[in-house]
Amino acid sequence: MDTHTFSILIQADKREIWNVLWEDTSFRDWANLIDEGTYMKGKLEENGEVEFISAVNGYGVTSLVEELRPHEYVRFHHQADTQDSGSDVRADEWTGGTESYLLEESKEGVTLSMTLTIPAHQLPLFSDRVPKALTRIKELAEA
Repeated sequence: MDTHTFSILIQADKREIWNVLWEDTSFRDWANLIDEGTYMKGKLEENGEVEFISAVNGYGVTSLVEELRPHEYVRFHHQADTQDSGSDVRADEWTGGTESYLLEESKEGVTLSMTLTIPAHQLPLFSDRVPKALTRIKELAEA
């Protein structure tokens, strides 16, 4: 897996962007552009576990919330690939990877950076879909 960072400048308050990222309805909206039907199960709290699951194919990843600074930064460490709404462990495609979201304020606005470790064969897909998801987050936050 290789690490890649995608960023976008947003004209909105960090709190609003954070809410777009993690409120269930808006999360499903933008995450759907990366993996159709994705939703998050669990509570976003440091040292807690969450699952990112596709309602379409049942695939998911169980992740530890390694670090959490509300309205600023969150880092997930992917613990296990799962299928069937988290009930079955499958091949370790994402296991051991990380995913983080950073909000940085400047005079131009707030930059949202999404840093992911991506399996090499998935890079073309994520390089296409993640920027679309970031654009959707921007649209939702600026609305």
